[in-house]
Amino acid sequence: MSTSGTYAYNPSLGEITLYAFNLCGVRNTALLQEHMESARMAANMLLGRWSSQGVNLWCVDLETIPLVQGTATYSVPSNTVVMLDAYVVQNLGGAAINRLILPISRSEYASYPNPTQQGFPTTYWFDRLLSPTVTLWPVPDGTQSSFDYYRVRQIQDSNFTSGQQIEIPYYFLEAFAFGLAQRLAMIWAPDKVQILKPLADESYDIASRQNIETAQQYISPTVSSYFRP
Repeated sequence: MSTSGTYAYNPSLGEITLYAFNLCGVRNTALLQEHMESARMAANMLLGRWSSQGVNLWCVDLETIPLVQGTATYSVPSNTVVMLDAYVVQNLGGAAINRLILPISRSEYASYPNPTQQGFPTTYWFDRLLSPTVTLWPVPDGTQSSFDYYRVRQIQDSNFTSGQQIEIPYYFLEAFAFGLAQRLAMIWAPDKVQILKPLADESYDIASRQNIETAQQYISPTVSSYFRP
């Protein structure tokens, strides 16, 4: 059997845009500059939708914020969509010890009678502003070195310049093509929208089923308090 032996297929935004227009029934020779301008807008709108639709595993990374004694609030990169697991790192005898801390809401943080109390942080409040921040409580007392957190960041912008590719994995390419075609059809081929929408939804659903962590999950109720020696 003769095969390519390669795994490098990753078309540019321009190539996928041509395919998406073809799905709408628009031939490559009919495309004008205004077609491409609407395609760039539609592509980035689609990626914005995906950034808010679920946890895109390829956009999860680990961020570190150095902690300062007496400082409760720290800046967070503006491309952060949501925080996932978070922990405080404490150095004990030269060894770094990670302690998981939990998120709280604005209302819960506002209910704390002494928000300036120092100690080992056990909770954090992620304030999702245009310039987001994270506030720890209790306030770091100087024995902690950093606040580390996994986050979902937004998908990088897509442009036509220099043959740029789209920041998505291989198994999402079809979903992107159909999703882009549906959005372009709303502008250039309204009669094709009803045909492309179910195909776009199905493709995204299939791809999103692979966008998961294959780990075991255990649920164990705490029942020890019900029994007495």
